Amino acid sequence: MNVDKMTGSVLAFIGDAVMSLKVREYLVSLGYTKAKQLQEQSIKYVSAKAQSAFISKFLPNLSEEEMLIYKRGRNYKSHSTPKNTDSADYHAATGFEALWGYWHLSGEYQRIDQIFKLMTEEN
Repeated sequence: MNVDKMTGSVLAFIGDAVMSLKVREYLVSLGYTKAKQLQEQSIKYVSAKAQSAFISKFLPNLSEEEMLIYKRGRNYKSHSTPKNTDSADYHAATGFEALWGYWHLSGEYQRIDQIFKLMTEEN
C-alpha cells in the first residue's frame, strides 16, 4: 500500500475511523459508560468545528511533509456539502483527518499519541 499516492479523501476516510476509535477509547478510560454521554463528549473531538479549531492552532508545528498531506485532504473537492458546519471548517477537518490516516498507515503511532495528547489537554 503506497500511502504517498493515496488521495486526501482516502486518507481522511481512514483517519476519521482512527481518530474516532482513539476518542472512544479515551472517553471510556475516563469512566463514561452511557451512550448519550459518550456521544456528547466525543463531539468535543470529532466534530468538524472542533477538529478545525485544533488544527488551526497546530499548523505551525507540522513538518513540511505533514503540511502537504494536510493540504491534500483539505483541498479535496467533495461532492457533498457539510450539514452542521461551514465549508472552511469542513475542509480543515478533512485535512486533519487525512493526517491521522497518513500517520496510521505509515505506522507513526507515536505522532498520533502526541497529537491526541495535545487535543485532550485543550478539552
